[in-house]
Amino acid sequence: MNPFQYSGDGLRANMKLMQTHRQWARYTVRYPTARPTRYEKNNNVSAEYFRPLDALGAPLIILFHGIGDQLLIPCKMLARSLVKKGYACFVLYSVFHSRRMPDEVKYRYPALTPEEWFEHYIISITDVRQVIDWAKNRTEINTEQVGVIGISFGGFISAITMGIDERIKAGAFLITGGNSQKIGHLSRKNSMRKGYSVTEEEYNHNQQVYKQYLSEVAEKGYENIPPPNQGFLIDPMTYGHYLKKRPVLMLNALWDEYIPKEATLDLWEAAGKPAISWFPGTHTTFWLWYPFIRRKIARFLVSAFENDSDK
Repeated sequence: MNPFQYSGDGLRANMKLMQTHRQWARYTVRYPTARPTRYEKNNNVSAEYFRPLDALGAPLIILFHGIGDQLLIPCKMLARSLVKKGYACFVLYSVFHSRRMPDEVKYRYPALTPEEWFEHYIISITDVRQVIDWAKNRTEINTEQVGVIGISFGGFISAITMGIDERIKAGAFLITGGNSQKIGHLSRKNSMRKGYSVTEEEYNHNQQVYKQYLSEVAEKGYENIPPPNQGFLIDPMTYGHYLKKRPVLMLNALWDEYIPKEATLDLWEAAGKPAISWFPGTHTTFWLWYPFIRRKIARFLVSAFENDSDK
């Protein structure tokens, strides 16, 4: 069972030059998703591409933001910083950005059905993978050196995508975690708990079911184990063991009101305890530490791709 299969052939994208700088150029990019939905607004992927000028074989960094429009801002800031260091940076607009979010979904969010959440995850994961398909024919990009940077919801998507797609060599996951049941149960934010109303006994039972599923997936692979709950397939922790011994960086907020620390640590342990840093702040004030966050990510990418080129 593999819900992530799609056709990666024949991707055609429209590019438009928007800005030229001494060191780089910025383009808008649009292409049709390989996983169309009934919402026409979702079916064309929107993105911005920051291309280092005179580059040949630059590493590709795919940046994916969280729910809403505001978390797109740090993605663009990071892209502008990294492109100056010679990285080709592709900033995706999420299906939860106003540019792609249908009114019907916007009015009901976050009270979406499990089937709708599953659909939004699948299209988002496919969006990221299609960027690599697009990059195959671009001489300025080295598709043997692909990294992802995901923020909040984008961190969920990035961790899952890196787990299932070995073309991604490095991942930085910011203010995110795993074990969605635990997030729904322990989050201090009502919007994260909405729709997850269970007793303590039911919660503990569900956690045991998930733990058993994770054990079987680690042994036989997610494609070969029918999930007791479809939501397990869109939980980053399901793919944690696929991230072990691969370059991963986790940056998180100590007092995150959306993602409880316990859920972040669950993903961290599942992924083999990669490098992790905690910043004093909440899900929003985390960004007050942006200069430090930017430097940590830059150092991580240098180390990840230097080590990869030595193999």
